[in-house]
Amino acid sequence: MDDARVAILMGSKNDWEIMKPAADTLEKLGIGFEARVLSAHRTPARLVRFVEEAEGRGIRAFICGAGGAAHLAGVVAAHTLRPVFGVPIPSSDLDGLDALLATVQMPGGIPVGTLAIGKAGAKNAALLVAAAFGVGDDGVRERIAKFREEQAGAIPDEPLAEG
Repeated sequence: MDDARVAILMGSKNDWEIMKPAADTLEKLGIGFEARVLSAHRTPARLVRFVEEAEGRGIRAFICGAGGAAHLAGVVAAHTLRPVFGVPIPSSDLDGLDALLATVQMPGGIPVGTLAIGKAGAKNAALLVAAAFGVGDDGVRERIAKFREEQAGAIPDEPLAEG
């Protein structure tokens, strides 16, 4: 596996269950990552320091999961020129809709790619990062193609039942 090139960040340790599909997908594709709990609200100085030092450690993209006000991805995007993908976490009474709206409504000039709420969004964030890396890396592109072939192969050609 490559050295860590992706930072998976989440606002709370409880978000790991939702963000783990991003880690699993990156691992399957042979893309190194590091996962951290850093809060935009509770640890803002530590978050900014992490983001500012990340590029020097080889981080090329960020996947950020947060619920509620969901400012984690926006704060990260404000402090890096690297791509940032936001995954809304279904952690409040609004079941992630609040996080989705906060993540998707970034002001013009500070982009955050916003994914679906929850685990599907986390998995797809990893696949988008991989696709971006695959533009300049034939090995990553080949692993994505294999992933898609395996995914398609898991769908039966025949009906499950006839009646």
